[in-house]
Amino acid sequence: MNLFTGRLHLPGQDGYEEARIGRVFNARRPGRRPAAVLEAVCEQDVVEGVRLAIERGWQVAVRSGGHSWAGWSVRDEALLIDLGGFRELSYDPGTELVTATPSVKGGDELNPYLGQFGRFFNGGHCPSVGIGGFLLQGGQGWNARGWGWAAENIVAIDVVTAEGELVRADEEHHSDLFWAARGAGPGFFGIVTRFHLRTRPLPKHLAQTVHAYPLDLFDEVMTWLHHTHHEVSDLVEIVAVTQTPADPLPGHPGGAVLLVTGVSMTDTQEQAAEALAPLHANPYADRALLRIEAQPTTFAEQLHMQRVANPEGHRYLVDNAWLRGTAEEVVPAMRKAFTDHPTPQTFTIWFSMAPLRELPDMAFSMQTEIYSATYVVYSDESKDAEHRAWLDAAMADLQPVTAGQYLGDSDFTNRQLRFMGDEQWARLQAIRAERDPKGLFAGYLTAAGPAMNTNHWER
Repeated sequence: MNLFTGRLHLPGQDGYEEARIGRVFNARRPGRRPAAVLEAVCEQDVVEGVRLAIERGWQVAVRSGGHSWAGWSVRDEALLIDLGGFRELSYDPGTELVTATPSVKGGDELNPYLGQFGRFFNGGHCPSVGIGGFLLQGGQGWNARGWGWAAENIVAIDVVTAEGELVRADEEHHSDLFWAARGAGPGFFGIVTRFHLRTRPLPKHLAQTVHAYPLDLFDEVMTWLHHTHHEVSDLVEIVAVTQTPADPLPGHPGGAVLLVTGVSMTDTQEQAAEALAPLHANPYADRALLRIEAQPTTFAEQLHMQRVANPEGHRYLVDNAWLRGTAEEVVPAMRKAFTDHPTPQTFTIWFSMAPLRELPDMAFSMQTEIYSATYVVYSDESKDAEHRAWLDAAMADLQPVTAGQYLGDSDFTNRQLRFMGDEQWARLQAIRAERDPKGLFAGYLTAAGPAMNTNHWER
């Protein structure tokens, strides 16, 4: 196949197996077998790959960073176009826009590059996540509650269509593709080759507050936080997480603790102290095992902690929910997911989006004031079924207060929930029917049948 600058791998050839799953972050890797894997190294490779799939009658799947927990890119009998070798960045000081290919890593590559210009992009927290799948799913990045979803900062995309044509899509040209790309996730009917992104000034002063509490205070602390988080400055990212600390804490016998954290993104120390002050007023603060308040930090330090929490070479089972209801309803429903972890490396997050901002007109359309996700991290393959059962039970407890889920932490082969507004879902289906009538692009990966965009207990 001399059509490509990159390399096409067929089943049975040397390199096929590594190309199939070698860049899948989750060590719980899928057994699905693509018809071929194209390791693209340039835009024309993507164009030619799509045209080859049309000629051969293959579907097309795409991989950018490889962080999809369910391995969405690996599809039976489809052409997998892997963009890992196609990595380009450019910045225009005049427009303050950055152009980046999908496999560029937000924390490890994009923001270090932008930092030299004094700019920043609110990409994903885990630094090795590629921007492609992250942005297509909406992009729950740094300080989403204040700065909005990362996809809101897409001003244009270059995309290869189901006809094998490369086009530029924005609000005025191919606007249907532009609308769909901001939230369709793996259901997008095209391959983005470049994102054109709006950047923001790099915050001049980062500070963090961390309170560590024993789990027997979970109900009290989380009830307080439920009532308080919407009053905190939108310059603060608020996350509560239960995890087992790497180092022992004074007065703590071991095991998981509840961390209530705030990272302020301001320009001065005084602004940081004022923004974080409401978190310091926790009435249970005098019973905390550890108190760090308005301490200067850096993105490098924050990214290091993310790497520690998301180690490479491990198996992951992940699920999530958008939560709604009163504290009296929500906090007890969360208890299992937060206080009964099956492995020491498991962690569960509570992420504030309050007060909710009005979303622009885009496919992404499902959010509430509270997001929760659980990450079961382990190494023993024989524990897959046991850990899945635990996670399913924890999500079942959350069901009465669950509005839907976020694509980025979902696995439709295990559980399907609502992830988009009804109006947006109908519009997405109509655009797909027009843009990809033959179903060239593989779409959502489910256990059986099409994606439903409904909570399974409501069908």
